[in-house]
Amino acid sequence: MSKKEIAAILFLLIIAAFLRLHNLETTPPGLYPDEAMNGNNALEAIRTGAFKVFYPENNGREGLFINIQALFLAATGIHEPWMLRLPSALIGIMTVLGAFFLFRELARESGLANDFAIGFLGSFLLATSVWHIIFSRIGFRAIMAPFFLVWAAYFLLRAVRTGSWRTAAFSGAALGLGAHTYIAYRIMPLLLLCFVPRLRHHAQKWKIAGAVVLAAALFAAPLLGYYALHPEDFLGRTGQLSVMSSSAPARDLAKNVALTLGMFNFGGDGNWRHNIAGRPELFWPVGVLFLVGAGLAVSRRTLYDTFMLTWFGLALLPVVISNEGLPHALRAILLIPPVFGLSARGGVAIWELLKKRLAETHFSKTGSWRFLRLGALAHATHLEIIAVLFLGTLFYEAYFSYFMAWGQNPNVQNAFAADYVEIGREMRALPDASPKTVVVKAGGVLVRGIPMPAQTVMFMTDSFLPEEQKRKNIRYLTETEAQKLNPKEPTKRGAFTFVIE
Repeated sequence: MSKKEIAAILFLLIIAAFLRLHNLETTPPGLYPDEAMNGNNALEAIRTGAFKVFYPENNGREGLFINIQALFLAATGIHEPWMLRLPSALIGIMTVLGAFFLFRELARESGLANDFAIGFLGSFLLATSVWHIIFSRIGFRAIMAPFFLVWAAYFLLRAVRTGSWRTAAFSGAALGLGAHTYIAYRIMPLLLLCFVPRLRHHAQKWKIAGAVVLAAALFAAPLLGYYALHPEDFLGRTGQLSVMSSSAPARDLAKNVALTLGMFNFGGDGNWRHNIAGRPELFWPVGVLFLVGAGLAVSRRTLYDTFMLTWFGLALLPVVISNEGLPHALRAILLIPPVFGLSARGGVAIWELLKKRLAETHFSKTGSWRFLRLGALAHATHLEIIAVLFLGTLFYEAYFSYFMAWGQNPNVQNAFAADYVEIGREMRALPDASPKTVVVKAGGVLVRGIPMPAQTVMFMTDSFLPEEQKRKNIRYLTETEAQKLNPKEPTKRGAFTFVIE
């Protein structure tokens, strides 16, 4: 790899890191109860040493992400929302890096020209995607799903090229760890069957295939063992949300497909926690590149194209068979890599076409930018300067959309329960000796007898465990329990009451 290529990769990482780490302490504001539930389970694991492969509360969650969060909390001692989100940000950054290597390797193995450009553009589009940035800055386990699948695919493709069973074992490890991420991931191992034709006549085919299967089985085994003992947790809420449970499944399925395909260019997720409500998931120029790339993929069918279309189709299935809240950016998170892989395919194709058509025109003139005194840019053609400006526009749009249009919108504060965090901070500032009662009027799934919204306050005050509640003089009551209190009972001196509603 040349110095210029290494510099380009470092540039990608800087862009990805900035957009995922900048102001992480304050943006997003608040702490959604689902995130706080993860944090409370993590704190409980630290104190008890009981790190689980599956945490059954809140409809059940695979344990890997929560256990990673626990390591961060234990290492830093910082019990703030941003510490629960830091693992997501780092995983998001490494997904961008993995996407570069995967897109480039696929393009190279497919015989496509400009394999480096495809890798760079695809990963840059991913780095500046508000869709991916949002989930890279929330403490949800789903961010790990594209991360593990991108690296699993890259390592397997590289193993096929080099014949290395060790590289294949890395692929299997990533594939197996992906099982610990998100229910939508479970169908995705079928994606790697795209490489079977290349492996069929490979001299090391059995070593490579064996290494992948054994490593995947080894890393997935703890969770699979849990499901064998607790089969009711395997599907979670899937049956409740399935399109097959509706009165008109065929009609609903067609509607779901239309809504999901339309989310890229027409109308995106309406949940402020997931998106600038209703805005397409792709910035419109990227949406155009995606359509061009998808059209090329359907017509050309190289390995790159087949792989991206297969990934897209498999990742689409778990989204469209669900009847809840479509279009749904979170459930569609595994669509992110193929969407930007196809967009890169379209972008590089347009670039090549423009270079060819404008070869003898003013746009191909060099040396006009010497006044910039910026190294390579001083000798760039007008077309290359336009490309640089396009990348700059993508970065600016991502920054403005996330940190201003989304991050400063009052709806986002409500979506992340910012008022619950303030209650927690106020309680945390009080002496442990002061009696504190929290009445939970807001509804939600019961967790150990208390509705879910209380999880945010519990995390902020580190009062999830009964012994901590006792030590800090905190008691949590449902609205029904609060109504049963005797109003004539004298109030304790210095007591405080807080209401979550």
